[in-house]
Amino acid sequence: MHKIMIVEDDPKIAEHLQDYISKYGYQVTKVTDFTHVMDVFHDYKPDLILLDINLPSYDGYYWCRQIRKESICPVIFLSARIGEMDQVMALENGGDDFITKPFHSEVVLAKIRSQLRRAYGEYATQVEERVLERAGLKLYQERLELTFHSKVASVSKKESDIIESLMERYPRVAGREDLLEKLWDNQAYVDENTLNVNITRVRKKFQELGIHDAVETVRGAGYRLHVSWEKVEGK
Repeated sequence: MHKIMIVEDDPKIAEHLQDYISKYGYQVTKVTDFTHVMDVFHDYKPDLILLDINLPSYDGYYWCRQIRKESICPVIFLSARIGEMDQVMALENGGDDFITKPFHSEVVLAKIRSQLRRAYGEYATQVEERVLERAGLKLYQERLELTFHSKVASVSKKESDIIESLMERYPRVAGREDLLEKLWDNQAYVDENTLNVNITRVRKKFQELGIHDAVETVRGAGYRLHVSWEKVEGK
């Protein structure tokens, strides 16, 4: 049973979401002390978080950044803010999706199911673990781990999706539009800089493994995996 954590300071909305989501077989808890969100997170260990932006003391962006220091579990922002920049900020601060208030409960449930499928897979316990490999570089998608020889780097779901596209397309280019479509259901609120930020994070993950210049920018087209280490090891 997947565990959902609700961080919403409107008690009526929080209680309604808890009651509605629980009907569909999920274990749900809601935060009531908004100065100790991370304490609840550590104790409950949720599989997904519904996170309001306007909260007492610290806003949802702050709490999402704290969560991202420790976890890659899906975070869906809830907000009465309807500006495009608010949705961009939600993505930039580590969110996976954005729901505008007022909302239909069915939409919230559908997005929860979608994010859980993306993060954990519908049949994860029934299929053999999928591993992508290229010249000694391995991406374990279910574990969200990237390995090179004895080194291991943890990656987020979006970082994993980007690396997957680069590895599958190699030596061809992974187009920017294709990456945007793969990473975000609704591209209307995702600007060019959002993808650039995620590509930068992917480059840093490669650097953690001692691999530099692994992602080549192809001007006007997208990005390509640059397997420079293969030549070095072949000497």
